Amino acid sequence: MTSQSSPQGTENVLVDLGFDDAEELSAKVALAVKLNELIDQRGLTQTEAAHITGMTQPKVSQVRRYKLQNISLERLMQALVSLDQHVEILVRPAGQAGARGINVAS
Repeated sequence: MTSQSSPQGTENVLVDLGFDDAEELSAKVALAVKLNELIDQRGLTQTEAAHITGMTQPKVSQVRRYKLQNISLERLMQALVSLDQHVEILVRPAGQAGARGINVAS
């Protein structure tokens, strides 16, 4: 039996899958996860969430299904702020943070 070497993966599955915008998409997903958690915790309908966040109901539906191609990072951050969240962006040299890139934590 011969052993086959498998390709080494990264910490970002979207990079491994070859998405050109993997870092941005990962950031959007992290923000959407938090937004969806807040909608669930508050028991909001999509229409209620749309009213509070200033998004349209179809956009809220897209976020709920993680269809994030047509939703900007800025729009997701604004929606979180409208749900009483504090969104912070920190920029620092890559040497201090490890590798260069985008990281979102909640």
